Amino acid sequence: MKKKLFVLSGSSGVGKGTVISGFLKRNPSYSLSISCTTRKMRPDETEGVNYFYLTREEFEKSVQNDEFLEWAEFAQNLYGTKRAFVEKCLNNGKDLILELETIGALKVKDQMPDAVLIFIAPPSFEELEHRLRNRHTEDEETIQKRLSEVRAEIERSKKYDYVIVNDEVDRAIAELEKIIKDEASNV
Repeated sequence: MKKKLFVLSGSSGVGKGTVISGFLKRNPSYSLSISCTTRKMRPDETEGVNYFYLTREEFEKSVQNDEFLEWAEFAQNLYGTKRAFVEKCLNNGKDLILELETIGALKVKDQMPDAVLIFIAPPSFEELEHRLRNRHTEDEETIQKRLSEVRAEIERSKKYDYVIVNDEVDRAIAELEKIIKDEASNV
């Protein structure tokens, strides 16, 4: 039986990775899709676990071959999800979670109307800026670009099925769990 596709988004630094990891620890039967990116790998990331890291040329060739369900450019990097991976998981009976930025998520919803879009929001803009700065992974110019994109992402989140405010991680995980379990039972 074909399963449900859940697309989770949230501004950089909002803690969506922490919320998703917490959900997956409690619900190991769910699969997390692995997207492709041209972004450089961070020190705490692993190829084939966090992303598939491609050169810009490799990524563009995959775009030309229509291999992506969605793809977008964000902060001068390309991100995309291979269509074959998503379809294989869903057709093999796995509920799948995609972690995407908002532009890509809306593209998925256009192609797969049954996908459930969930936006992880910060408690406030100021708290998000604080979280970004405390990661110490990006220079000031990159932080400023990310902050300017936050307002557009929050506007796009109005088209999502659900919004979860990550003001307390355990509460946000519990809310995500309820949404996903309720939606998965409506297949």
